[in-house]
Amino acid sequence: MDKSFEPNTIESKWYPRWEASGVFAPSGQGTPYCILLPPPNVTGTLHMGHAFQQTVMDMLVRYHRMRGDDTLWQVGTDHAGIATQKIVENQLALEHQTRHDLGRPEFLKKVWQWKEQSGSTITHQMRRIGVAADWSRERFTMDEGLSAAVRKVFVEWFRAGLIYRGNRLVNWDPALGTAVSDLEVNNVEREGSMWSIRYAVADSDESIVVATTRPETLLGDVAVAVHPEDPRYAHLIGRQLRLPLSERLIPVIADDYVEPEFGTGAVKITPAHDFNDYAIGQRHQLTPIEIFSKDAHVNDNAPEAYRGLERFEARKRVVADLEAAGLLVEIKPHKLQVPVSERSGAVIEPMLTDQWFVDLTRETLDDGRPGGRKAITEPALEAVRSGQIKFVPDNWSTTYTQWLDNIQDWCISRQLWWGHQIPAWYDEAGNCFVGENEADARAHASIAPVGALRQDEDVLDTWFSSALWPFSTLGWPGDSTERALEWEQFQRFLPSATLVTGFDIIFFWVARMVMATKYFTGQVPFREVYINAIIRDAEGQKMSKSKGNTLDPLDLIDGIELEPLVAKSTGALLLPQVRDKVEKRIRKDYPDGIPAIGTDALRFTFAALASYSRTINFDIKRAEGYKAFCNKLWNAARFVLMNLPETPVFEATGAQPATEAERWILGRLKQTLTEVEGHFTTYRFDLLAQAVYEFVWNEYCDWFLELAKPALQGSDAVAAASTRHTLLVVLETALRMLHPIVPFITEEIWQSVAPRLGLPVTSLLQQSWPQAQHLPEDAAASADIEWFKQVLTGIRRIRSEMNIAPGKTIPLLFAGGDATDLQRLNQFATQIQVLARVEAPQPVPAPEPASAAAVVGSLRLLIPLAGLIDLEAEKTRLQKEIGKIRGEIAKCEGKLRNEKFVANAPPEVVAQERQRITDWTVQQDGLQLQLKQLEA
Repeated sequence: MDKSFEPNTIESKWYPRWEASGVFAPSGQGTPYCILLPPPNVTGTLHMGHAFQQTVMDMLVRYHRMRGDDTLWQVGTDHAGIATQKIVENQLALEHQTRHDLGRPEFLKKVWQWKEQSGSTITHQMRRIGVAADWSRERFTMDEGLSAAVRKVFVEWFRAGLIYRGNRLVNWDPALGTAVSDLEVNNVEREGSMWSIRYAVADSDESIVVATTRPETLLGDVAVAVHPEDPRYAHLIGRQLRLPLSERLIPVIADDYVEPEFGTGAVKITPAHDFNDYAIGQRHQLTPIEIFSKDAHVNDNAPEAYRGLERFEARKRVVADLEAAGLLVEIKPHKLQVPVSERSGAVIEPMLTDQWFVDLTRETLDDGRPGGRKAITEPALEAVRSGQIKFVPDNWSTTYTQWLDNIQDWCISRQLWWGHQIPAWYDEAGNCFVGENEADARAHASIAPVGALRQDEDVLDTWFSSALWPFSTLGWPGDSTERALEWEQFQRFLPSATLVTGFDIIFFWVARMVMATKYFTGQVPFREVYINAIIRDAEGQKMSKSKGNTLDPLDLIDGIELEPLVAKSTGALLLPQVRDKVEKRIRKDYPDGIPAIGTDALRFTFAALASYSRTINFDIKRAEGYKAFCNKLWNAARFVLMNLPETPVFEATGAQPATEAERWILGRLKQTLTEVEGHFTTYRFDLLAQAVYEFVWNEYCDWFLELAKPALQGSDAVAAASTRHTLLVVLETALRMLHPIVPFITEEIWQSVAPRLGLPVTSLLQQSWPQAQHLPEDAAASADIEWFKQVLTGIRRIRSEMNIAPGKTIPLLFAGGDATDLQRLNQFATQIQVLARVEAPQPVPAPEPASAAAVVGSLRLLIPLAGLIDLEAEKTRLQKEIGKIRGEIAKCEGKLRNEKFVANAPPEVVAQERQRITDWTVQQDGLQLQLKQLEA
């Protein structure tokens, strides 16, 4: 092994070897275990959320592979319809072209060219995180096999009456010219205004004042609604109002939706451009009037004076005209939530358009067949309610079921060119025919098509194809010989074991995968859904390019100098004041840039943060701490290897270790492995990381390596040989235990360790997971060593606090203690002398000299003060120690005085608290006795 740990050298060596060896592929033996990668956008680059989520998945995959499971990590990317099309359209804009200049076939060629050249960025970056994914099975949602699945699902649902085409209100992005899903809409708080407008009652001097944040939409008003029990307006219900700035008359209607105490208690109704108004319009059979074109300009349905104006220009004109007409009552500042497209930044416009929908709400269809609620929604609800699918943490199951209980039909069409073109064709008369291809559509036509057919120009929502991910990636529907064989072989991975994903796509992806998989395969897509937390910065702020507080995981792995980091963090910021603020923060927080910590340290940090919390704060200082952990592991391995004999293979000394220290460390290893396996089962990766950290850093590196020195340096050849063997065995076992978290460093060290134990040197990932039940446990040896550790700790604390030179050998006296203490003192006398740098322990003489004391149980360990220690300083130290112990006793007594704790806590926990009081009291009495003697 090299003298120092160099992450970059190791990582660049091992990942290509793993991938080339095929070690990531399913073994074909053992219990099937599958994880589905939430397919990142083909346009994407690795961010902290990806790196965190993929670390969690990789830990599970490596753990189950080592346990002998037939493990598949199914990876791939999503075609990301809107994002990808926007990238290519932006490239064309630089050449002063649009997609319409090229036409659909040529434009799609351009998109595929971009995908081949740049679309694999994120998958290459994923390799840097060390993901043990079967790249030979990498899928893309526009692959022919997955496209065949999309067509089949659409056609089958359509023929079952579960997909329909209708004119409905949708979120419309006027910049992109397409409907978008709720997931692609951000509600942003902005400063706005509330305009109060007077609507005159026809044939009367009365009027109704209506307040609105969108005065331009009054051009499309079809009614004003009031609450049916509002006495102010009861006499006006059914009367007609003059629509301001228009010749039209509109009715006053009564609807329970209106809140009398909010605003004026009267609400303008514009069904074509507001979702709540649309619902009211449907209840009252009002005909919507669209006043905006698809690019958000006023159309010919509005009065002539406003036609052709962009909607916000129209707002200014409308407000000015209302004021001129004396109809503008007042304007108030008003904060409001504005729906903004995540993709384009444009304000979303609710728009009535012809779209395709999946029925998720009807119990039965008009012809008596099961409707979407019965056929699709309820089976997805039952999958979670029955326990077939479990959420971790469990509270997310409530989120899932509440959404499905109140679900609306799913708009699946998008007005794009990049994506799965909807398999529907129209004849010259406008009749629609659906099929997997044109021939299939004609074959299933109920009436003969008129003339040539043209395919629907819309594409399917990206989430439609992603909903099929659990089975389309495995070869379903088996529509070719090759895919039929694949489905036959790989459907063993359905259901997959665990889905690791964020809470923000429970509705848009998780629920839809359950719907589609249950309907088309009869199975659930996965058995457990682990909802990972969202990564925030060290101050708990959401990571955002607009805030300049994002961290690139590769910058943490490789390091980055200050100036490039500043440029990277401020590059996307447009406002000078924001840019200056971010630059100051970067220069303050990272004056020397970001040092390289390596992949393993970053992965360990993610594991340590992966609790059940909804969000977690990422602090780079913790990552630097886990780099220190990697260094410590590296140095410990070098120490062990340097203390082995020259023979190539270390000869075992037999099943029984020779020393108490060996039996103790083996018992601690057994306990740690048991803890780790439990934490894998419950997805408590934070507790898992804590357990392995504690064992490796504190117990193996700090204690066992030191406890081994007396045996290694002593004259007992059997103890020395046995200790060397145990050092090596525990190290090799710990490397296997650590491998799912820190794969690179463990692989590199294991390659040097394995030959010394006569193990076949292949890959650490191909080794079996260590079995806790095969390790010995010696309670007596463990108790002895824990006592010994307390003795050493007590003596060292005195040396440290009294500033006694580390190399100075000092006398050690003892007093009190029971028979077990005295037997242990005699048993460990040599080790205490060597490791504590003391003379052979002696009974305290009479009279007892002034001494510094450490108390272990009822045993007092005394270091005479003469020539060594300041008497007053030792009194102060003892008083401080007694104060700490009193605090611990008070904590225990407080718990035991709590009736709820005593009644509800397990009996062993209550007993443990009582025993703690006893133990602390014994120590307190010993220290108080020592203090009295010093004061005397």
